[in-house]
Amino acid sequence: MIAPSKKASGSRKAKRRPRSRRPRKTAVARLLRYAAEAGFYVFALAIAAAAILLHFLSDLPNTDGLWRTAAVPRVAIIAADGSPIAIHGQNLGLPIRLADLPTYAPQAVLAVEDRNFYHHVGFNPLAVARAIFVNSRQGAIVQGGSTLTQQLAKNLFLSPDRTMRRKVQELLLAFWLERQFTKDEILTLYLNRVYFGAGAYGIDAASRRYFGKPSSGLTLAEAAVLAGLLKAPSHLAPDKNPLDAGERGRLVLDAMMEAGFISASTAEKAAAKPVKVSPSQFSGAPYSVDYAIAEARAYSQAIDADIVVKTSLDPTVNKAADLGLIAGAARAGLDPSIEAAIVILNGEGSVLALIGGRDYRLSQFNRASAAKRQPGSAFKTFVYLAALENGASPFDRIEDAPVTVGNWSPANYKNQYFGDVSYEVAFARSLNGATVRVQEEFGRSAVRLAARRMGLQAALSAGPALALGVDAVTPLELAAAYVPFVNGGYRVLPHAIQSIETVDGEPVFRRGQTLLGVAASPRSISGLNQMLRSVVVSGTGHAAALAQYDAFGKTGTTQANRDAWFVGHAGGLVCAVWLGRDDNKPMGNITGGTAPAVIWREVMVRVLDVRPPQFSSPLLAPVVAPVTERQG
Repeated sequence: MIAPSKKASGSRKAKRRPRSRRPRKTAVARLLRYAAEAGFYVFALAIAAAAILLHFLSDLPNTDGLWRTAAVPRVAIIAADGSPIAIHGQNLGLPIRLADLPTYAPQAVLAVEDRNFYHHVGFNPLAVARAIFVNSRQGAIVQGGSTLTQQLAKNLFLSPDRTMRRKVQELLLAFWLERQFTKDEILTLYLNRVYFGAGAYGIDAASRRYFGKPSSGLTLAEAAVLAGLLKAPSHLAPDKNPLDAGERGRLVLDAMMEAGFISASTAEKAAAKPVKVSPSQFSGAPYSVDYAIAEARAYSQAIDADIVVKTSLDPTVNKAADLGLIAGAARAGLDPSIEAAIVILNGEGSVLALIGGRDYRLSQFNRASAAKRQPGSAFKTFVYLAALENGASPFDRIEDAPVTVGNWSPANYKNQYFGDVSYEVAFARSLNGATVRVQEEFGRSAVRLAARRMGLQAALSAGPALALGVDAVTPLELAAAYVPFVNGGYRVLPHAIQSIETVDGEPVFRRGQTLLGVAASPRSISGLNQMLRSVVVSGTGHAAALAQYDAFGKTGTTQANRDAWFVGHAGGLVCAVWLGRDDNKPMGNITGGTAPAVIWREVMVRVLDVRPPQFSSPLLAPVVAPVTERQG
């Protein structure tokens, strides 16, 4: 066997290629690579998050006017006694501060709505997790995780839709609110805006709606009931469902105790005390409210701020008028299809009460201030006033007989004529023939001038029918034209607004002089008042007589009994009552001396009971014999 030579062996070793060495990856290189990859993903996520954020921000609502209700300035209407009034179906109480409330009132809300309100930034992840856990176990949504700030954001800016988009926007707005305002400011805004049911927005409105008092006077038990309402305002309303409202109020007291707001003994005492539900303040005067709002808008059109409007409206007078209308309509057997309007003014022309219909729920048309109807014989007052202003006397004589002026021949009621009568008797019996003769003797221009000076603004006819009240007026306008008979002869502008100012106290409007000028001489006013009294004592309006006070007034009935009136005064207050149908159809046998006079009496008896006159007016003996046949 031949062994290989060393030379050959060495040559093979020399021909082998050396192994190539790969560079080792250092830890720094790997970190840089991972950082680059992570940076890319973070950047991509940031871009995506920004895009999503912009998507939700693209249609966020405008937060301008945050402290106002809806898109228009908030208007708080204040009655003569200082109580706030319902506005547009929403009971908006006065704007309140936390300092205005007893400490337990906001605590009751926090105990059940957001116990950790002062410790989160608008979002509470623990509450959300708890809600998810509870809801998953129950298989239904029984608990929410929204903070009070989120609820406020939803109520102020967003729709109630349960969508992911709305929830994200709610969260973004909650963060915005937390950055812009203090916790106390957010809580104040919440308490002024949250809905408590029955049209009541805000805790002050709710307090007045359910308990008839301002929120500053809430008891602990009442505050607990109101806080409990927030879960289900319609179902837990104390005036509709007192048992459930009471049980919910007790749960609120327990929550307040658990939160450390009150002691156990305090909770027990509050739970043992009965909560009395009271009628809503001014809830029975919607027509008065509508009139006041319309007048306030006319005086504050250029104001872009929340305003407080002080009015002359009197809740007790309005309630008395409401009851009088119901009682009078029942006594007169008034058909439900016949509408009514009532206006009550004082000697300055201030509106104390105004009823524009028999049922606001069925019709919101305000007949007292907007319905123009013929006054009929209630206009004769100005015919005889014109005569007295030109030197005549109530005891002057006039012939009551058929009369013709041109082609026009008006007739007396049931074609009855009384021959030679005094002005006072002709007026008391509402004799058409005698009245037309008085007008033609002193001139139609004198009659129109007298009516204008007393305050009638309606266009007045130039023809002879002027004397019988053929020119349409509103009940408010006609009532105002009778005010000079109680204030000594001064014309007034009927009004409900006394002053307007912003919530910060900036004056917007303040009413000045309410007596606009002399309407008639004291002699004429005195003489006409004597004649107005005769209408009630012995004429067509004897159904309006009052037992304790002198009553002065005039009946009015239009052709075919389409309108019936009684307008007069007693105790320094003017009251106008109108009856008619909205379609202007006849009312059968209703005249001014029947149902309107009865309603006027029932209204004034109640009004003068709650608002007695500041002067005495002794009863006078009748001056003419009663008349059995009446017209208006």
